[in-house]
Amino acid sequence: MKEASYLALTQESLPPRLAGIPAVTERLGRAHDTWRVKEVGDGNLNLVFIVESSEGSLIVKQALPYVRLVGDSWPLPLYRAFYEFNALMRQAQRDPGAVPEVFHFDEDQALIVMEFLSPHVILRNKLIAGEKVAGLGAFCGRHCARMAFRGSELSMKSADKKTDVGVFAGNIEIPAITESLVFTDPYFDAEMNTHTAGLDPLVAKLRSDVALKCAVQSMLVKFSSNTETMLHGDLHSGSIMATETDIRIIDPEFAQYGPMGFDIGTLTANYLMAYFSQPGHRGADLERYQDWILSVITDSFEAFDAEFRRLWATERSGMLYPKSLFEDQGHGSEPACNAMLEAIWQDAVQFCGIEMHRRCLSLAHNADFETIKDAQTRAGLEARNLEMGATLILSADKVKTSQALCALARTFNGKDVL
Repeated sequence: MKEASYLALTQESLPPRLAGIPAVTERLGRAHDTWRVKEVGDGNLNLVFIVESSEGSLIVKQALPYVRLVGDSWPLPLYRAFYEFNALMRQAQRDPGAVPEVFHFDEDQALIVMEFLSPHVILRNKLIAGEKVAGLGAFCGRHCARMAFRGSELSMKSADKKTDVGVFAGNIEIPAITESLVFTDPYFDAEMNTHTAGLDPLVAKLRSDVALKCAVQSMLVKFSSNTETMLHGDLHSGSIMATETDIRIIDPEFAQYGPMGFDIGTLTANYLMAYFSQPGHRGADLERYQDWILSVITDSFEAFDAEFRRLWATERSGMLYPKSLFEDQGHGSEPACNAMLEAIWQDAVQFCGIEMHRRCLSLAHNADFETIKDAQTRAGLEARNLEMGATLILSADKVKTSQALCALARTFNGKDVL
């Protein structure tokens, strides 16, 4: 990438700069002076524009050379757009229809032009508002299973998969953010950490728990050294857009190869945080809506399990667990599949607990808790989340099923932790 030629877009500069791109004019028309541009990037890293005309609409996403949440004091390489583009291409191939369609990529300008999803909204906002999405758990579970299986050597030729690992190995700084903000910073007084007033005693307890920190670091070893499959890398309710019936996955710029249980584990953590935060957002219909959130979790894992097993039976053409060792000799491979799914589940449970911690103790908290204005209420709900997270990290082997996970959530939801 020629960073010297890079120039960040503005609402005013975007139309003339993109007017010569056929993929753009095919959808918006050539009269770029009539295009309507709105900057809507509310995330931590990037510029995002909705561009509309009488002929159509699209999204333009451009990486900034720094962390937007912090400012130019935290520089970040523009090449992350290259990895997001490549991740979107692989996601579209491995789970068709699950991600926005990409129309154009400009590596030098670190920008991606893609489908404008409308009337979709960010899933996290729907959860805060108490809205439901039909088939949410089944969609997410199938998507995670397809990405896990089809991005691994269960399905891919070994040479192709290793080459792809090499492609994403260049994405150094973005995974380093995860390695720090998720696995390390929550457990000591890191410079950019923040947490809600009132949580100090609980935070001190967590940071003094050596067994907890050892368990988290063991998961960091897996995250940083295990290249089982291509991960979204930052899958949460803010990286999903939905209507009442349609769902898409967005923002895979944290993509890397890693453990199969990571994405579904972090997504589950965000569902649990939505669950624990609900008393801060509503009174009427509270219990029924919380039950629905938990049903999304069980649906997700049931769909993951079913889809993974289907792919195991129909698409297991890579070097791992080859049919020559099993079916071709008249042996069933179900025990191997069962063992793999159990390992994925255990990893997912621990990654879930770690994500529950980092979203309250590190940088970049989530809106589920942050939008609760009363600090005392927020602290009490976050405390339940933090305590359950510690239990999942330390006792994942005792949480055998998604039903058991949800039962544990109900238990902590009734506790006065502080």
